[in-house]
Amino acid sequence: MTGPVGVVLVSHSPAMAAGLRELLSELGSGSVPVVLAAGTEDGSLGTSYDLVVRAVAEAGRGAGVVVLPDLGSSVLTAATALADHPAPDVVLVDAPFVEGAVAAVVTASAGAALAEVVTAAQDARGFRKF
Repeated sequence: MTGPVGVVLVSHSPAMAAGLRELLSELGSGSVPVVLAAGTEDGSLGTSYDLVVRAVAEAGRGAGVVVLPDLGSSVLTAATALADHPAPDVVLVDAPFVEGAVAAVVTASAGAALAEVVTAAQDARGFRKF
């Protein structure tokens, strides 16, 4: 039996990603693996190819992995890492970082398949707050 779709948060800021993961663990009841590839190896602001590769491997539980970058070079770093380590069940998603992650985790926690989790994250772009 496979677990839920995993989520990788690729962020320039370890603190920002950790805060988002804290929220996501509550929303997903802790059942969805949310792994960080945030900052550099020494904890500084930035992005790391190696952290992305390791996070994707850690998040995978057999149902696929959604990779959500925050902005700019995190998109390039994630895209490069995934191009160098292609897997049909790992998807780089163009979605708002916070809203996309929330939608992905809530959908994954309900047992949805990878394609549904990807769509939920992408659709978060159209969510209105009021």
